Formats: sequence, structure tokens, C-alpha cells
Amino acid sequence: MTMTKFFLSLCMVLLTACTSANDVNKVSLEQARAEHEAGKVTLIDIRETTEHRTGVAPGAVLLPMSELPRRLSSIPQTPDKPVLLICNTQNRSKATLSELQKRGYQNIRYVEGGMSQWAAKGWPLSRPQP
Repeated sequence: MTMTKFFLSLCMVLLTACTSANDVNKVSLEQARAEHEAGKVTLIDIRETTEHRTGVAPGAVLLPMSELPRRLSSIPQTPDKPVLLICNTQNRSKATLSELQKRGYQNIRYVEGGMSQWAAKGWPLSRPQP
């Protein structure tokens, strides 16, 4: 599958309400924060760069969804450290999870609630690093 086809597939999944991910593929916002802060997971923020400017979870990997097709190698595939995908509300991370699973990625989940809920809880946010 070419990168363009990957991105188009990802967009199609997103546009069709992203219902393909199962509950076993999600993690609560509280659990995500605890595991991220303990260094047990890699938290990847797939929001776009303009959204990152509103604040990011300290230490999160910033990988905009639009850059995923050409930066797939940036997503760790180690069984000992799970990957958590987070976006603004969970729709894009859910769609991205589905596409990555089709490509063979394992040990990856999405964060329920997303960064909008993270911010609403008043949890720490930092400025993205260039």
C-alpha cells in the first residue's frame, strides 16, 4: 500500500464515524496519564501542528496525523513499551489505530477523551518543542 493510499484509507475510516476499534483498544485518560508519567508507554499526540500550539502533554511524541504516512518508522513497535495514540477527542486516534493495526502494528491503543478532556481537567500542558 502506498503512502497516499494509506492516508486516503485513514481519512475514509475517520469519515465513516470510526466505529471499527474495539473497547480493548482504548485506555482511559487517567490510565494514559499515569502510565505516560511513569514512563511505561509512549504517548503519541497525532493532532496537527496548529493544535499542538494549544499545549501538549509533557513528554508526548508529536506526530501529526497528516505526517503519519511518511513517518511510520517513528512509531515504536516494541512489545515491552505500549504506544498510546491521543488526539483532541479520540476520533482521529481511533481511526489511526485501526489503520495501524491493518498494517501489523500491535501493542497500541487510543486514549479515550483525548487532549480536550486532558485540558478540561486542568492537567499539565507544555509548549511543543521545535
